[in-house]
Amino acid sequence: MASMKEINLRIKSISGTRQITKAMELVAISKLSKARERIDRIRPFYTELYSALSDVSAAVSPLDSGFCRDGEVKKTCVIAIAGDRGLAGGYNSNLFKYAAELIGEKNVCVLPIGKRSLEHFERRGFEIVSEDYASVEDIDVGDCFEISRLLCKMFLDGEFDRLVCVYTNFVTMLGQEPAQLNLLPLDKELLSDGSEAKFTLVEPGAGAVFNSIIPDTVAGLLWGAVCESFASELASRRTAMESATSNADDIIDDLRLKYNKARKSTITRQITEIVSGAQEE
Repeated sequence: MASMKEINLRIKSISGTRQITKAMELVAISKLSKARERIDRIRPFYTELYSALSDVSAAVSPLDSGFCRDGEVKKTCVIAIAGDRGLAGGYNSNLFKYAAELIGEKNVCVLPIGKRSLEHFERRGFEIVSEDYASVEDIDVGDCFEISRLLCKMFLDGEFDRLVCVYTNFVTMLGQEPAQLNLLPLDKELLSDGSEAKFTLVEPGAGAVFNSIIPDTVAGLLWGAVCESFASELASRRTAMESATSNADDIIDDLRLKYNKARKSTITRQITEIVSGAQEE
């Protein structure tokens, strides 16, 4: 059995770790409430946006706009949204596994959002489109518009043939799922219910209107994915830190029990030695 001093030192060490995990849990809870409010506000916007985009794309032929071109996909650009930090359970690793399955052996370039995402894809030698968005917490709507304009221009210039966003969808506080959002070229059958498009374009023409709204639309969809991912990261970290704090409490309770047993054993031995000495005298 370990000595009382060793047990006491371990209790202090784990108590210090518990204070850190509890603080991180409280910070995550505080930020998560704001992130969930933001999701509730923007979800109707980008959901309707994605649906409206299908109506517009149904009225446009590949000849009208470069954003609807058909053909072989020779190179794909992946927007990978991960976290800025670790200690978030399987949040980052699940996203990277999902991205690896999507990428496979394809010719791919990556625009990482989040420090972990940048580190992951740089370490694996992927072509990085930009390193300017390495902090997902600092990304705002303006940054999404910058990213959208950059990638839409690259798409029209033929630098890649497909644009996909890989992010984590916030389902519940205890459940977050990696997902993908196909941004470019736009699918003619985006509507999930298979209904016919109801959008009618008159002036100045389907192609002209389409080309003007696509960059802003992609930015809106990307902003929605960023908000979903950030909320998912916070929820995953809150769950992980809550579990770590609970485990620390269990370990501390067990160590205190061992400490009390060791202390009782020491006291009993000392009493026995005193009694034995008194009897000898």
